[in-house]
Amino acid sequence: MKSLREFLVAHAQNGVISFSVQAKAVREFRLPFPVVEETILKTNLLPSRYLRNQETLSQADQFSLFRSRVAVIGCGGLGGYIVEALARVGIGHITVIDPDVFDDHNLNRQLLSETGTLGLSKAEAAVGRVRRINPAVTVAPVKRVFTRENGGMLLKHARAAVDALDSIGLRLDLADVCMEMGIPLVHGSIGGWYGQVTTQFPGEDTLRKIYSGRSHDKGIEDRLGNLSFMACLVAGFQAAEVVKIILDQGKTLRGRMLSINLLDVEIVDVAL
Repeated sequence: MKSLREFLVAHAQNGVISFSVQAKAVREFRLPFPVVEETILKTNLLPSRYLRNQETLSQADQFSLFRSRVAVIGCGGLGGYIVEALARVGIGHITVIDPDVFDDHNLNRQLLSETGTLGLSKAEAAVGRVRRINPAVTVAPVKRVFTRENGGMLLKHARAAVDALDSIGLRLDLADVCMEMGIPLVHGSIGGWYGQVTTQFPGEDTLRKIYSGRSHDKGIEDRLGNLSFMACLVAGFQAAEVVKIILDQGKTLRGRMLSINLLDVEIVDVAL
């Protein structure tokens, strides 16, 4: 009987493995999708889902993304779009931390919120969504509130963390835990027509500079609400920051913050 590697090589078309071949390998070798995906990439082949990445992300880049672990804290307006983008680009392991369930008011902006998911866990909804779009990605749902006390355990092994929270106090706790653990933190927040994005690297206190004296506030989203297009826009910036951190490519938002005003179409790069 052929080995998995031999099977994949025999079924590759110009170095590419189609999803149907990948699914067939899962069935015939009785292996989970992540194991088959890893073998494909180790064999210097490319899953066909990443063909449109190829001119920007190399096969080696895809393998690096697959081997990476990212924690997304919050799975609402920002978090749902962040998880979606990271899964589609090929991040191999995503920890999703959110204790909440979907409510009616989430339907205006949250990607994972549907009439059929009302009352269901946001973290569990992320698992189902990713399973349907990229079963080679492992999603670990954590239906707990992130705190300073449990942060070290929840972020263990994370290459990067992504802030999709709606509480300044929790954001600052997350920033402190990331600083203590040496984990880059990609921060994003939205409110009405406005948003901001920055990245805090180990040894820096970026979020405490931004939110100085406001540790107990909810943030402007509590007053202005959130719009669907702002959620996906800011989440896209955050996902891009994660990919650049993992691949060590391009210029990140280290020491700077994008301040976004979509009402007047203004994006200001603010030095921190």
